[in-house]
Amino acid sequence: MSVERSVAQTLGQIARQDVVQIGPETSVARAAALVHVAEQYGFDYAEARRTGHKNALVLVLMYRDPRPEARAREAATIAAHPQAGNGGTVPGMRPGTLKPLPEAEEAVARAKDRIAYDAMAQVVGKKQQLMAAGYCVVLPIVLLVAGMPLGALFGGAALAAFVFGGFKMGAVRRERIARRLIDAGFVAVRDVHGRARFLRPGQQLPGHANPFAVGS
Repeated sequence: MSVERSVAQTLGQIARQDVVQIGPETSVARAAALVHVAEQYGFDYAEARRTGHKNALVLVLMYRDPRPEARAREAATIAAHPQAGNGGTVPGMRPGTLKPLPEAEEAVARAKDRIAYDAMAQVVGKKQQLMAAGYCVVLPIVLLVAGMPLGALFGGAALAAFVFGGFKMGAVRRERIARRLIDAGFVAVRDVHGRARFLRPGQQLPGHANPFAVGS
């Protein structure tokens, strides 16, 4: 999807809805840029998840922030960028692109971290580890039944090393992302499902009754 179309689609949702869906996008960096744009119109990040074939795409949900400062930010953005999504300038982005201007680079980088942290939970979670352990058990059994005891021994060991080595690398990367977010002032919390999340200072998790309304 072209840059102009992506921005227009996002701004169209902002004009009509209290919950904005960004994506599905193939690139976390592109999704993060659109998150930053939506933030300038008074929206706040809710969550990100992997979707699509083989979870190759990333989908981000954002909700309208009802605080007065968010509404003031929206009004200022509309006044400064009246033609955004229609060929005009887009807040925080270089003309005609979703590449951040210098003053927006840090904010976009942290949005990218939040998206990556949430999306990676689907890859390194306990459910995925249990499934992987099951595969590591099934493969040796299949090879033993097929009369390949050495294949069962070495194949099972190789698969286990590959799979759990990947989980370890993912966990280490997620820890590094968490450290960057904490260093940038984000606050680590647990949502109602027990998932680790990162919020801006003063931000609240979306409410329980309406998953994307600001909590009380």
